Amino acid sequence: MNEIVHEKVLDCKGLSCPLPILKTKKQIDNMIPGEVLKMEATDPGSVSDVNAWTKRTGNELVSRAENGDIYIFYIKKS
Repeated sequence: MNEIVHEKVLDCKGLSCPLPILKTKKQIDNMIPGEVLKMEATDPGSVSDVNAWTKRTGNELVSRAENGDIYIFYIKKS
């Protein structure tokens, strides 16, 4: 799979809920609309958290993948 073009990377590996979503929100807030954030997490709960958060905020979950025990999200700021 080709990597999606992204402007920022956020490493949330090793963090537990709700920290990955809180850090993601903070990072997205500092980006301009159309930019893409690559966020990596190890918390399995981050999958449902990111889905719910993007739906609630209107930001776009462009892609989600798993690499072993790492969850990779590409989120486009709306």
